Amino acid sequence: MLKKPLINAALLATATAAFASPVHAADLTISCGAVGAELELCEEGVEAWEEETGHEVDIVSTPNSSTERLSLYQQILSANSGDIDVMQIDVVWPGLLANHLLDLNEVLGDDAAEGHFEAIVENNTVDGKLVAMPWFTDAGVLYYRKDLLEEYGHEPPETWEELTEIATEIQTAEREAGNDGMWGFVFQGRAYEGLTTNALEWVSSYGGGTLVDEDGKVTINNDRAAAALDLAASWIDDITPEGALNYTEEEARGIFQSGDAVFMRNWPYAWSLAQSEDSDVRDKVGVVKLPHGPDGESAATLGGWNLAISKYSEAPSLAAELVAFLTGEAEQKRRAIEGSYNPTLERLYEDDEVLAAVPFFGTLYDTFANAVARPSAVTGESYGRVSNAFFDTTHSVLSGDTSAADALAQLESQLRRLERRWK
Repeated sequence: MLKKPLINAALLATATAAFASPVHAADLTISCGAVGAELELCEEGVEAWEEETGHEVDIVSTPNSSTERLSLYQQILSANSGDIDVMQIDVVWPGLLANHLLDLNEVLGDDAAEGHFEAIVENNTVDGKLVAMPWFTDAGVLYYRKDLLEEYGHEPPETWEELTEIATEIQTAEREAGNDGMWGFVFQGRAYEGLTTNALEWVSSYGGGTLVDEDGKVTINNDRAAAALDLAASWIDDITPEGALNYTEEEARGIFQSGDAVFMRNWPYAWSLAQSEDSDVRDKVGVVKLPHGPDGESAATLGGWNLAISKYSEAPSLAAELVAFLTGEAEQKRRAIEGSYNPTLERLYEDDEVLAAVPFFGTLYDTFANAVARPSAVTGESYGRVSNAFFDTTHSVLSGDTSAADALAQLESQLRRLERRWK
């Protein structure tokens, strides 16, 4: 079929013109990735399916910002438009988009998601319908400079307090030795969804809960959550550059991969890039689970992306074939080896070739299998407002505009006003 004009084409063109694929006749359209390795790996997978089946797929570029991408999807779907057959959707979107998505069990069978992480399958199942197939999963991990920790006689930190102490010591010593650009710790501090994931890890690992519990009760205003955010605020302009208040994943990775940070919180995708030939830290990096608070356990926020099919697609069966191929074992294995994207199929965590390429997939299996979910399922359509309130609150604490205790009291009031929407 010919590709139709997209809703809000101006947004699409402005945000991603540099990455747009040429328009051509296609049997299907798919949105996947936006830039970099994620887009490249998707293109390669789609090309393999085209060669195998003889069908054509038009890859539709979407905004790199997940917030803008969600807005675009909502506009297209609310118009009952089939402009995009297969959509890459974030792990927190199934509940928001479910009414517009195909039940994949109907086209792929009841065993469509067999072998995938159960938590992700449950996350993607809304009112008994499997609205998205797991494609790759994510969980926050701690990257560290093996060479520097060895030089200064340290093991990777187990608590956030230990990280603070080690980062301070090494940063100070490196700067005294002439390495003026060295920082102790970088993370995602911009006021966006990435800060929600970081802050949830801090709070949860301190035993402070997950903002809203599984019964829909607002729980964020507590002393442990406040202690976690106060510690994080103490890092800014001390072991963490003030500029981190505007960092996303890529800005943090840029600092770390340039050799200018001891520790970094990021997703597993950064591993293959840190090990690339042009990386300043190649063969100098280790990866372990994130630290925890004094009375808590390590917590890694569940991330990842899925593939869903628009209910308005004109070729749902063909779209399902493409989704099955891209989320299948061979393709997930290729993406794991080439791009260190976490498979959602449990058996690939025991695959020798995968473990040779990404060793920490084996040692951190429990981290990926038991990652902490954001409260998107329980808050439903209100999740976007819940997350915005949380990351804005956290950003104000990190910026030094308010204390964590005062900020969380205000956040509790905000969320309680929203609570009736999901209870």
